[in-house]
Order: sequence, then structure tokens, then C-alpha cells
Amino acid sequence: MNTTLLYRIAAVLLILFAAAHTFGFLSFTPPTPEGVAVRDAMNNVHFLVRNHSYSYGNFYRGFGLFATAYLLFAAFLAWHLGTMAAKHPLAIGPLAWVFFGLQLVSMALSWIYFAPPPVVASALVAVCLGLAAWKLKRAAQSGQSEVERESTPLAGRSTPIDFTQIIHGGQ
Repeated sequence: MNTTLLYRIAAVLLILFAAAHTFGFLSFTPPTPEGVAVRDAMNNVHFLVRNHSYSYGNFYRGFGLFATAYLLFAAFLAWHLGTMAAKHPLAIGPLAWVFFGLQLVSMALSWIYFAPPPVVASALVAVCLGLAAWKLKRAAQSGQSEVERESTPLAGRSTPIDFTQIIHGGQ
């Protein structure tokens, strides 16, 4: 599995994660009367900041949509890194590892604060990003991009074959 494909899989997983997250938090109904009371209090208790009325329910929805926006940006970034991995893999540099680290943090926070589905989604994305970062590091150490490796007629050959010389007898 090449680096571009790993980043593309991560991008699709992040889009699905964003959709599930948005649907989940916007349609969640508390299962207990106490939970309903908390939700109602969050929506009904308002406070003023600079002459503007806010509620904790609005903060909850706003931060949830904020998280959706960042998940969609992460999907865009993963797709873009997939394109870069095919054309200019060395240009990605440490961003690959930072992106992987961010996903590990997302997985840890999901483990601590949320249910299993976001933990699984975060873990799947982290696996893709970690493998992609590792493959990019290997390519950088070998001094050869993934595209060059896959297009070289004989893998491991240090110099490219010049078929024109073979066909024309070295002329």
C-alpha cells in the first residue's frame, strides 16, 4: 500500500468521522431524566457577555461544529498530503509526524471522554497516518521518492536503464 493511498484512506475516514460526529452530537437525546434536565438547563440558562446573550447549549453546539470543521480540514490536509507524497514526498517533512501525533492525541482524548466509535475512528486514521509517515521517512532515508521506486524497471538498481543505448547499440 503506497503513501498516497494511505493518506487518501485517512481523508475518507476523516470525512466519515466528521459526518458521524455532526449527526451524533446534533441528534443526541439524553437517555435519562437527569440528562434531559442538564440539556434543558444548558439551553435555558443565558448569560450576557458584552450585551450579547449566550447559553451553554449554544457553546456545546458551537464547539461541536468547530470540531466538525477541523475534522473536514484534516480530511483536506490528508488528501493534499497524498498528492504531495506522489509528487514531492520530501516536501512533507515533519508535518507527517505532527499530523500522526495529533491523531494520537485525538485518540487518547476520545478514549478518556467519549464512547468507543470515535476511539475506533481515531485509531484507524492514526494507523493510516503513522504508516504514511513511516513510509515517507523510509523514502527520505533512501533518497528516492515512492514514485521513483515504483517506476524504476528493476527495483534496487542504482542507475536507470537507458533503453535508447540498448536499442541503438550504445550510440
